[in-house]
Amino acid sequence: MNPFTAEILGTALLILLGNGVVAGSVLKNTKIGTGGGWMVITTAWAFAVYAAVVVAGPASGAHLNPAVSIGLATAGLFEWAQVPMYIAAQFIGAMLGAVLVWLFYGDHFAITEDEGAKRACFCTEPAIRNLPRNFFNEAMGAFVLLLVIFYIVGSGEITLPQQDAATPIGLGSLGALPVAILVWVIGLSLGSTTGYAINPARDGGPRIVLTLLGNKLGGVKPDWGYGIVPLTAPIVGAVAAALLFLLLK
Repeated sequence: MNPFTAEILGTALLILLGNGVVAGSVLKNTKIGTGGGWMVITTAWAFAVYAAVVVAGPASGAHLNPAVSIGLATAGLFEWAQVPMYIAAQFIGAMLGAVLVWLFYGDHFAITEDEGAKRACFCTEPAIRNLPRNFFNEAMGAFVLLLVIFYIVGSGEITLPQQDAATPIGLGSLGALPVAILVWVIGLSLGSTTGYAINPARDGGPRIVLTLLGNKLGGVKPDWGYGIVPLTAPIVGAVAAALLFLLLK
């Protein structure tokens, strides 16, 4: 695979499995059943990251997240020229994954009346709507994500695409494991206030799909009034982490 295709496929897999566990937990009459619980959701999201990184890593380094691409570029670990291509692929993949979740759980969407539950299968929203604090929380989650990734990279656990490499060196399955554990602990520790998007594509791509599918889902609103937070805050957190990493180096 080339990096563009790898980022599409990896991000689509991430969203299919990640939003899939949300759908299984909150939609009516699934085998998990409504109320699968935060541990179920955060654990599946962590393993979704693992699966996506294993698949995309050999070709693209498995960024799967615009905040990761921008953060790595800010820290000098990735070419700025490649960032727009990676972000485009990540949004395409996230939209594709969201469509697959909708198709997979179509019967359960049809019998679920709760608009918030259906929206949660696509995008995040805060437990308490306080946009300045919500922004801070999302930025903090992305800050922790990127800061630890920088040190995972520095430890040699993961090799990311180098600026002078024609073909990126990918992640092995063991290299993917630290990132999955990292996402798991962020979800458990910092995710319960906003749903820890920590990824503009993970939230924005499915929110676009929800906007397009709203009438097929009973008029579910995509809530773009909040959507600006997960689109922007993770980038701020990622850049802050990169600047701290460069300072500490």
